[in-house]
Amino acid sequence: MVRFKTVTLKNRQTVSVLLLEKWIYLYKSHVMQTKPFSAQQIEKFRADTPGTTNVTHLNNAGSSLPVISTVNAVTEYLKEEALIGGYEAEAKYGTQLNDTYALIGKLINANDEEIALVENASTGWCIAFHGIDFKAGDEVIISELEYVTNMIGFLNAQKLYGIELIVVPNDAQGNFSLEGLEQAITAQTKLIAVTHVGSSTGGVLPVEEIGRIAAKHQILYLLDACQSIGQMPVDVRAIGCDFLSVTGRKYLRAPRGTGFMYVKRAVQDRLKTLFVDGHSIEWINEQGYQPRNDAKRFELYEKSRALTLGLNNAVAYALDAGIDNIWQRISYLAGHLRSNLQAIEGVSVQDIGDQLCGIVTFSLTNVESQLIKDRLAEHQINVSVGLPKSTLLFMNKHQLNNVLRASVHYYNTEAELDALCKVVRALAVKS
Repeated sequence: MVRFKTVTLKNRQTVSVLLLEKWIYLYKSHVMQTKPFSAQQIEKFRADTPGTTNVTHLNNAGSSLPVISTVNAVTEYLKEEALIGGYEAEAKYGTQLNDTYALIGKLINANDEEIALVENASTGWCIAFHGIDFKAGDEVIISELEYVTNMIGFLNAQKLYGIELIVVPNDAQGNFSLEGLEQAITAQTKLIAVTHVGSSTGGVLPVEEIGRIAAKHQILYLLDACQSIGQMPVDVRAIGCDFLSVTGRKYLRAPRGTGFMYVKRAVQDRLKTLFVDGHSIEWINEQGYQPRNDAKRFELYEKSRALTLGLNNAVAYALDAGIDNIWQRISYLAGHLRSNLQAIEGVSVQDIGDQLCGIVTFSLTNVESQLIKDRLAEHQINVSVGLPKSTLLFMNKHQLNNVLRASVHYYNTEAELDALCKVVRALAVKS
């Protein structure tokens, strides 16, 4: 049985008006003046990204367009495997493959031995969550922004182990309630597991403040950073999380089938290893085996080395551009899009909270989100539709059957965003 700690929301329309005033203020007083990249740099990013000549890609929260060097890193390695052999190619590129851990460590301020390469954030999240030794009566605190994979994991653990789920909802302004989190903690609290940025909303959780509360009460802290890595600075030391799960294909612009997890060195021995092979261990004899003394104990040997090099290249490209600069550019573009959408009669921007990100969600009165997506596709504009299951608690709470999700990245332009608004405006007139 899921137990809620509820906070009564104020009138939604009033909140929406206040948010619009906040967006306009931020856009004019700060974001509008932020130019982390020159026009020449943006053109370079777009030139490095061949897909920008074919489509206006505003589905970066789903899967971003990769740069050509990332594509080449993958394909050239596959050619090497075909020409000299798989193991031989791995030996040839061994240094570069191993450097991937250091690059990721630099990206999130972690040590090499705290990084494990996995296929996606769901894999990393499941390894961390299901590796915890839950007992009947343990409580897990979550937010209303949890992704469908996480919700399945929570409900499954509730059935298997008898844990209790405590949901701390957002407050009337759309912010995660830190006061509610403090009130939710009891002697039975085993884990705080939250999502940094929800799949179908532009709000951002105060993860550092959550981390301080978790540390004060000595509670394990699992953070799903699937949508935040690559679009905003993420520092695991500042956040204080014990586990972090990441997908490569989203804002990080890495190939599909890549991702990583962070496991703090101090808690690695507390996590059960669910799957083990020869790569995961230090030694084995007829009496037993010893797991590795780093996060690679949570990996399996067989993975795509070509995709690992693609991930390597994508992380290096993001670091070279500068995560702070990327975040400022994304914030600017998202603010531009939100204010222009809000000016269209019949459009409701659904993002709420004091801190918003590059995911912009909206709906149009009397027009299905799928129809808007289809019309935009006719103009070579890529967006996605957020369904209830993706962020079940949030969508149910706000009685949303679906939303349009336009997720901007630093290689997008104002002209592309204006083109989206033009199509939406035409649909609004017809409706």
